[in-house]
Amino acid sequence: MADKRVRRTAEELAAEADRKIELHKHAIAELEQRKKKLLNPKPRISKAAQMKKLLDKARKSGMSPDEIAQKLGFGD
Repeated sequence: MADKRVRRTAEELAAEADRKIELHKHAIAELEQRKKKLLNPKPRISKAAQMKKLLDKARKSGMSPDEIAQKLGFGD
């Protein structure tokens, strides 16, 4: 016995199209976000520059070199 083909209404077809549109809008937004990250990467800071920045902040807060060394576990 052959199954009869079920015809969907125009509203059902339109609702399916709307779901697909939303799905693709979401995918497009993700791709645009990925493209933006690729074209505008975060500047990478070298380890030496990070250490210099950290030590500068410690000095500005009033810590002496001995205090900094002690906090880092190098002091006696």
